[in-house]
Amino acid sequence: MLKLLPVVLVIGLGIHGLIHLMGFVAYWPLKDVPELAYKTAFLGGRLEFGANGTRLFSLLWLLAAIGFIVAGIALVSEWSWGVPVLVLVTLLSLVITALDWEPAFRGTLINGVILAAAAGATFCQTLPQTN
Repeated sequence: MLKLLPVVLVIGLGIHGLIHLMGFVAYWPLKDVPELAYKTAFLGGRLEFGANGTRLFSLLWLLAAIGFIVAGIALVSEWSWGVPVLVLVTLLSLVITALDWEPAFRGTLINGVILAAAAGATFCQTLPQTN
């Protein structure tokens, strides 16, 4: 039987992943997303991607969305590769949200919390077991 806390965490990861779909939709651009206005310059306008680069950037948002959902499924299924995938996708998410700091700063902060939780969980798993 699944414990409540892991299920809540996995649902949170799924929601975080679905929010990344907004970045994909906004920067492809498929639809106007008021929270993420289409642009081709990031880092406060200091890094110009151009239209094609912004499409590539949008694919990174899509990859992060899929990655969070897959990592959540792997974690709830207790597959051994769940935590490493979570760390990798969170690092990707950290980079893309940092590049788009103004509208996505909350995501950057959430990524920091996810990385801290993954590090804590990994540390706890390395502790010796006592009976």
